[in-house]
Amino acid sequence: MLAKYKKVGKVLSVSMVAVLSLSLLAACGKKEEATTEPKDTSAVVATYDGGTITANEFDMEQRVMKFLYPEYAQMMDMDDFKEYLVKQEVAYEYLSGKASDAAKTEGAKAATEQFDKMKASVQADQWTEMLKAQNLTDQNIKDYMTRIMTVIKDKETGVTEDAIKAEFEKNKDQFTTASVRHVLINFTDPKTQKERKKEDALKLAKEVKAKLDGGADFAEIAKKYSEDTGSAENGGLYEDTPVASWVDAFKEAAKTLPLNKISDPVETEYGYHVMKVEKRTEADYTKLTAEQKETLKSQLAAAEIDTFMTSELDKIVKEIKLPKTDKAEEGTTEGTTEGTTGTGTGTEGEKTDAGTDTKTDQGTTGTDKDTKTGEGTDTSGK
Repeated sequence: MLAKYKKVGKVLSVSMVAVLSLSLLAACGKKEEATTEPKDTSAVVATYDGGTITANEFDMEQRVMKFLYPEYAQMMDMDDFKEYLVKQEVAYEYLSGKASDAAKTEGAKAATEQFDKMKASVQADQWTEMLKAQNLTDQNIKDYMTRIMTVIKDKETGVTEDAIKAEFEKNKDQFTTASVRHVLINFTDPKTQKERKKEDALKLAKEVKAKLDGGADFAEIAKKYSEDTGSAENGGLYEDTPVASWVDAFKEAAKTLPLNKISDPVETEYGYHVMKVEKRTEADYTKLTAEQKETLKSQLAAAEIDTFMTSELDKIVKEIKLPKTDKAEEGTTEGTTEGTTGTGTGTEGEKTDAGTDTKTDQGTTGTDKDTKTGEGTDTSGK
């Protein structure tokens, strides 16, 4: 029934790690006063092995999710997506309850540290308004993060060095960086906003290449001719950028072009790029930092959580009793989360897993990273 949210599930599961490892929202270090919570007498909306989720608890979960992932807010009015979310809440409640004491301690510590970083990156009045909009407190966000981080820390305990090495081999592009200059000729004329024929774009790109082959200064040509608003004024340069942040054709050229050679026009979905790779740093497992290895470890933990969600969760869920909503419109969300990993708390312009800044650009960087940090419009597809 929830098959169409399989990708959404993976996005949310993996982005839980991003929430806690990327700087977006954050907290003061002050601990809130303990209060006596009134007894929750709301209806039970989910029953699972060892516990229940009440209507009030699920309402809190939805408000926190809207706070962290506003791009999913509209989907949360849909009945089948609500069912997915309540099952996700069940999963984290169930797994956190089975976590070791050490994982709970480490999870609480990690959540506090990341919460403090996140809140510090937002202006105080803006943070207050964001909380007010969803009727939340700092402690509500901390509690949510602690639950997620507890599960992640618990799953990390089973990750071996060999598994981390294997994950690195599968994700080398994540850690390989390149400094690339390029001139983009768009398939859309930026002055008229009308579609430009491919042959016309290619002709212009070849004219640019001819000028560069003739000895023209690349930076000056990029400033004059490039239609990538993210790099033109910088001489077309993206410096020390993870190659994984670029669309496939651009990425492959960045990985394989001989250094300092002017490329033939490279076609992407956005236009033709004339490129020059000035520097390339190949990934090497022996040179990874402890932080980068921890990133890989967290990715493996997130993958294990995702496996639990898809293979084991339905076995522990006994009953779901969510009220129906008139706003639900089934079948309208296919593809709405394509390329949104890390959303809500990711930070395009965010720090990548490899520890380098993902640039906000047009014509080279895509939209699959996401998020709440005010990144610009990208047109090359990460």
